[in-house]
Amino acid sequence: MHFFKGLSPKTVGVSAAVITVAIWTSFIIIGRASAARTLTPFDISYVRFIGAGMVLFPLGWWLGRRGQLDGWLGLSPLSFRDTARIGLFGGVGFGILVYTGFFYAPAAHGSVLMTGSLPLWTTLFSLWLLGERVTAARALSVTLIVAGGLLVGGASLLMVFSGGDVWKGDLLFMAASMCWSMYSVLVRREGLDAVKATIAVVVFAFVVYVPAYTILVLTDVVQSRLAAAAPAEIAFQLLFQGVGSVAISGITFNLMVAYFGPVRTTMFTALVPGASALGAVYFLGEPLSWNLWSGLALVTAGIVFGLRAVRRAA
Repeated sequence: MHFFKGLSPKTVGVSAAVITVAIWTSFIIIGRASAARTLTPFDISYVRFIGAGMVLFPLGWWLGRRGQLDGWLGLSPLSFRDTARIGLFGGVGFGILVYTGFFYAPAAHGSVLMTGSLPLWTTLFSLWLLGERVTAARALSVTLIVAGGLLVGGASLLMVFSGGDVWKGDLLFMAASMCWSMYSVLVRREGLDAVKATIAVVVFAFVVYVPAYTILVLTDVVQSRLAAAAPAEIAFQLLFQGVGSVAISGITFNLMVAYFGPVRTTMFTALVPGASALGAVYFLGEPLSWNLWSGLALVTAGIVFGLRAVRRAA
């Protein structure tokens, strides 16, 4: 890709991994902290896509002028069908599910169940859509991840009958993880360019979600807190959620997929569950119970073991 001429593929891949892990770790901590502020999950998604559009729409227009975009609306490099498919999974679906999850469950749960379960869902979707073989080592890795997820999510699921709400967040985190894994496998299957895939996601979200949500708010179908939020809060979410989490990490994540493949890419997120869980303890004052520690250890071990297995197979 011409944006990275002069750099070796390994340099681009490793740099993309470092940036992605840093942003994803911050994303979990900030996502949970945002739940205590003014904006609703749908508001945050709305601001997220506007912020991303402010960066990627001009880029899409520039690429279109150079004749590099000939897809939907002249802004997406893909047809409407393909743009809608990856935009639904990697954009609208993931954003709404994960932000809503932070309003119910602690950041540590998001660390384990959302980020930690990515190798599980990616392995299953790769088996289904890419025809990849699941070795015994990868099966053991997935088993460890599932066991860790059950340790964390199982306790909260027992609260269904006692009136607790944490289980709702846990299920939302798992659904968000499924969406992102499906997106990453689709990117790999179609061999999509990193920048163009991210543009397609943002174009779909900006053209479909932003106007639809605007109409729902103006007609009082959906209650929004945008008018009550401080300008500084909205500006921060525009920059971090839109520019950082979508535009920057979206491109770097796709660069990881292009260089390492979808399974090894999600294995590289091994640092995210532990780093974000510890960050939640330090910055948010969240407690880490024995089942959280144990689940985190199992998930991290499963990710690391899976990464080693994939490297040996390669």
